[in-house]
Amino acid sequence: MSVVIFLVFCTAVFGETMGEKNALRAAKQYLELTGFSYSGLIRQLELAEFSHEEAVYAADNCGADWNEQAEKTAKTYLELAGFSRKGLIKQLTLAGFTSEQAEYGAQKAGY
Repeated sequence: MSVVIFLVFCTAVFGETMGEKNALRAAKQYLELTGFSYSGLIRQLELAEFSHEEAVYAADNCGADWNEQAEKTAKTYLELAGFSRKGLIKQLTLAGFTSEQAEYGAQKAGY
């Protein structure tokens, strides 16, 4: 309990924890490479051994436009394989995008 209180105090006084800072840096790097949904980015950060809390912090603070990420992902999918509009939207939702984000991504990718 005292460790949790100390961490909350340090974060309040000094800003981000080292883990949060590094998770945020990693999130921004991942988003430069390819598109991610909010939940997909969290999963990727957790695979990189960040805690769930650090991953959520990074996803919440990375400044991503999730519609833009859906568009980026849709374009990548279409470069790799043929998809129907419905199939592309389904694939985007399976990747963690909301229905609205998937629709937006498909539209901006040409559907």
